Amino acid sequence: SGLSQEAGSVEQLSLHCAEGSLEWLYPTGALRLRLAPRLPPTSAAVKGRSPLHVTACIKPTGTFRGAQLYLEREGVLELLLPEAPRPRARCFSWLPQEKVALFLQATPHPDISRRIAAFRYELRGDWLARPALPAASLGAEGACRPCNDTEILMAICTSDFVIRGSIRSVSNDAELQESIIGVSATRIHRQKFPLFQAGGRPGRPVGSIRTPLRCGVKPGPGTFLFTGWLHFGEAWLSCAPRYRDFQRIYEGAQRMRQNPCEFPVD
Repeated sequence: SGLSQEAGSVEQLSLHCAEGSLEWLYPTGALRLRLAPRLPPTSAAVKGRSPLHVTACIKPTGTFRGAQLYLEREGVLELLLPEAPRPRARCFSWLPQEKVALFLQATPHPDISRRIAAFRYELRGDWLARPALPAASLGAEGACRPCNDTEILMAICTSDFVIRGSIRSVSNDAELQESIIGVSATRIHRQKFPLFQAGGRPGRPVGSIRTPLRCGVKPGPGTFLFTGWLHFGEAWLSCAPRYRDFQRIYEGAQRMRQNPCEFPVD
């Protein structure tokens, strides 16, 4: 609570968890949040090397008021969230040797009415070879281009979910700049959280996967292998090859003994 802070003071905090939330009541002065995550295993760890980049995503609550959030990188401030922002995630990456922090600065108000500056955050190492997240700062071209064979093979080993199924529908949210893909699953190979649950045809779990609107996803026939990451409780698409193409890629890597993990192919 800012009620326990002196006006103009800067409180120093460290964020070590891979994900969490912060709630600042009656913002006064500023908070400086050092980003020092204890990173969970990633595709980088599978390859036996350190992450090339660390990625953070910030998502404000719909009632974010009373402060502005800045990214502090090597002593330079960049505005991430103005006061009363839209509840969209902002993501950014940095090299492990770079010094970065979040600077949450209270905005002056003539009254002392109740305001809360609150947001959720995620801190991770490399999201596969390229994150597929709704943030221009992560590279628009990377999030939309098709995965290559190596990325597909790594995706089945390291993703939060691997779902075989078909596209039921595609809807677009212009305000959030997201496309929501409705998926009917024929087989759930892996899901760390219950993203896909019964609700469609008998024996067919259904769920939704998000991708940036700029990628221009269209509904189409056929069976796909959907892979991706959980991002603030929602499934986000990484790689989605047609299943027959995946079979060809996986069986070729198996013959060359280059597949990074075992996967059931039928």
